[in-house]
Amino acid sequence: MKYLESIKLFLTEHFKKMTADTLGWLAAIVLHCATIPSLLAVLTGLSDRTPNVDVILFIWAGLVLLFARAIILKDQLNTVTIGAGFIAQSVLMAFIIFK
Repeated sequence: MKYLESIKLFLTEHFKKMTADTLGWLAAIVLHCATIPSLLAVLTGLSDRTPNVDVILFIWAGLVLLFARAIILKDQLNTVTIGAGFIAQSVLMAFIIFK
C-alpha cells in the first residue's frame, strides 16, 4: 500500500516534467537529423542536390532557440546534445564545401 502511494505521488509530481523534458530532447535530435540524410547522400555521391538553404536556416533557427532555452534553464543534457549536433552538422557541411 505504501509503495502504491509513493508511486502515485511520484507520477503526479514528476511525470509531466519528465515527459516535457524528453519531448524537448527528442525535438532537438529530430531537428538535427532532418538534414543528415541529404548531406550524407551528397557526400557519398548518391545525389548532387543539397538541402534548400531556407530549410536549413529554419531548422538551425529552431535549434538556436532550443539551445538558448537550454542555456537559460541550465539544462546540460540539451546543451550538450544540441552543441554536439551543431558540431556534427558543421563537419558534414565542411566536407561538402571543401570536397
